[in-house]
Order: sequence, then structure tokens, then C-alpha cells
Amino acid sequence: MTVKRLQNSYHVVGDVAHTRAFYETALGLPVKFADGERWVQFDAGANFAIAAPEEAPAGVRGAVVVFEVDALPALCERIEAAGGRILGRRDMGEHGRTVTAADPEGTVFQLFERART
Repeated sequence: MTVKRLQNSYHVVGDVAHTRAFYETALGLPVKFADGERWVQFDAGANFAIAAPEEAPAGVRGAVVVFEVDALPALCERIEAAGGRILGRRDMGEHGRTVTAADPEGTVFQLFERART
């Protein structure tokens, strides 16, 4: 019932197509996965992505760190017991589910649990 790994880091951007072109051209990052104008994940040795505002927690701009976990409900309880807040939950079907949380200082992060098959 702990974090397995840093699953992803993504940056909320206003213009996904323009920002995608920048990272592909300027840094030569290959695209691993793209969901139209909503989400582009690059292979940077670790998962790095850019996301449209509608893919991010409401009002968040900049970087969001995503931790992969294997016991989402238990970790949510631990976050709240330690003074954090659960801000939202999202079921992504066959991809898994996420929880958006904030630490006691208000820093937003997410937990991701893969769908069980």
C-alpha cells in the first residue's frame, strides 16, 4: 500500500498542437501516445506529457506529478489522515482511475491505479 513509481509528469498548456511541435522539434522527443488536442505523451526516458486544461484538475496550470499506486482507496484514507485533501476522482475505464489530491500546503498531485484485468 505504497507508491509504486512516478508514473507521469504532465504540464497543462493552452495550445497542445503548438507545444507538441515545440517538444518534437526543439528536443526531438518521440511521441508515445496522443489523444488529439487533449493529451500528448512523449518518451523522455520517463513519461512526460502535455495536456489541455480540460484534462487537468480544475484551475491547475503548470506541472502535475502523477504517482502510480496499487491500493487507491487505502492511500486516499492515509492522505486525509495526514492532513491532505481529496479533490476529485476520475474513472477512465480500461485505462484505470485517478484521484486528484492536495498536500497540506495545497500542492496538487494525482494518484493513478491501473485497471485490473
